[in-house]
Amino acid sequence: MEPIELADRLGRWSADRGPLYLLLAGRLRTLIDDGELRSGMRLPPDRRLAKALAVGRSTVVAAYDLLSMEGRVVRRQGSGTEVAGPAALPARETTHSPAFLQLLEPEADVIALACAAPATPPPEVAEAYQRILPELAAVDGDIGYRPIGHPLLRTMIADRYLARGVPTDPEQILVTGGGQQALSLLAHALLRPGDRVLVEAPTYPGALEAFRAVAAVPRTGPVGLGAVTTAALAYVVATYQNPTGAVLPALARRTLVESARTAGVPLIDDEVLTELGFPGTDPPPAPLAAHDESVISIGSLSKIVWGGLRVGWVRAPTPVIARLARLRAVHDLGGNIPAQLAAAWLLRDLDALRERITQQRKESHDILVTELTERLPEWEVPTVSGGQTLWIRLPRGDGTSFAQRALRHGVAILPGAGLDASGGSIDHFRISFVADPDNLREAARRLAEAWRTYEPPDQPSAGSPPLAV
Repeated sequence: MEPIELADRLGRWSADRGPLYLLLAGRLRTLIDDGELRSGMRLPPDRRLAKALAVGRSTVVAAYDLLSMEGRVVRRQGSGTEVAGPAALPARETTHSPAFLQLLEPEADVIALACAAPATPPPEVAEAYQRILPELAAVDGDIGYRPIGHPLLRTMIADRYLARGVPTDPEQILVTGGGQQALSLLAHALLRPGDRVLVEAPTYPGALEAFRAVAAVPRTGPVGLGAVTTAALAYVVATYQNPTGAVLPALARRTLVESARTAGVPLIDDEVLTELGFPGTDPPPAPLAAHDESVISIGSLSKIVWGGLRVGWVRAPTPVIARLARLRAVHDLGGNIPAQLAAAWLLRDLDALRERITQQRKESHDILVTELTERLPEWEVPTVSGGQTLWIRLPRGDGTSFAQRALRHGVAILPGAGLDASGGSIDHFRISFVADPDNLREAARRLAEAWRTYEPPDQPSAGSPPLAV
C-alpha cells in the first residue's frame, strides 16, 4: 500500500488529543478491525509513512510496535510490516477518498474546509416544509414510490431549463437524492468495467469515485476537456469548475459539444455549482445542453441551499431517463416525497435566495483570499468568480503531507492528488471558503502557522498510480 493511500484512509486521525503515536495506532487498529486493512496487506515503511503524515519516524515506529504487541501487525526485519493473519480473499473495495471520509469523521476542534457545503440551512428550508404540510396531509391514493420523481418538481425543473434557453419536457427530468446519486446512476447506466471516461484534471473527486465504483478507467484532459475523442463517456464541470472555479468560454463550449457529438460520446455537464456566480460578475455562457439536447445535465439544491436537502436531478433524453428510472427503482424505490415538495416550493423563489447566498459566498471568498495573501505571501492564491473553492498551489512540498500538518493545526483541507486521475496536482490543495468570517480568519491563521512548521518530504507524496491511459 502506498503511503498516500493509507494517509487518505486514516482521515482526521491526529485531530484528537493525546500522543500522536497513540492516535495513529488507534486509527490503524480501527481500520484493521473493520477489515479495511486486510490480513496479509503490507503497510508502508516507517520512514515513508512518516513523511506522508508529516510526523517523525519515531511516531510511526511506536504505533507499529504497539499494534505488533497487540498481534494486529507483524514486523519482520528487512521485510517490513504486514497486517497479521493469513491473506484473506479481498473484500469489496470501499472509498478511501478524503472528500468522502471527511463526512464520516466525528466532530472535533477542526475547521472543516475540505468539504465545500453550507453548514446551516437557510430559513427558507423550514418555511418550505411548513408550506407543504397541508398538501402532504391531503395526499390520498398515492403510495409514494416515485422512482422518476414527483411530477410537480419535475415540471418546475424543466421550466427552469426552458428559462435558460434549454427546451425541456418534464419527461426529460429524473429527480435524484442529490447530485452524487445522479452521477452514480449515470455511471451504472452508461459504463461497463474497463470503459474509458474522459475527465478533467483536476476534477470533482465524487465523479472519480462514481466511475471507480463501476470499474471504469478515467482518461484525463485539461480543465474544460478541449475536444472529445474516443471514449465511453465524457464528464465536465463547465461552470465554476470544481476545484479550480474556472468557467468554460462560450466558443469552447460549442467546440466541446460538437466534438462529443461527432465522436458519438455521451457528454455529462455537472451543473451543481452553476447557480453560485458572484453578484456583479458576468453570467456564465449558455449551458452545454443549449448546443445539443443530447447533453446530459446534472443539477442539485445541496450547494445553493443545504446539503441535508438531498434533492438533485438529471436532465437527459427520454430514453436515458427511462433507463435511469429502472436503476433507481432497484436502488431505493423512489425519493423522499416531502423533500421534493419542499424543493418545489424553494424553486419558486430560488432566484431571491440565490442572490443572498451568492453575496455571502462573495464576502467569504474575499475574506479568505485576503487573509491568505497577507499571511502567506509566497503562496499562489487565485481568485474566482463563483463556486465554493480555491485551488492553491504550494511553492514547495506536496498537498498530502501539508494537509496532515494543517490538520494538526486544526484545519481540514483536501489534497490535490485525490482530484487528479492522471496522478498529478500533488503540489495543490483545495480549500472551501463556505464558512463564517471568524472561522475563515482563524483558518488562515492556523494555516500560516502550519506552513511555518512544515518540512516538505525529500520526495513529494505522489498521487495514486495514474488512472489515465
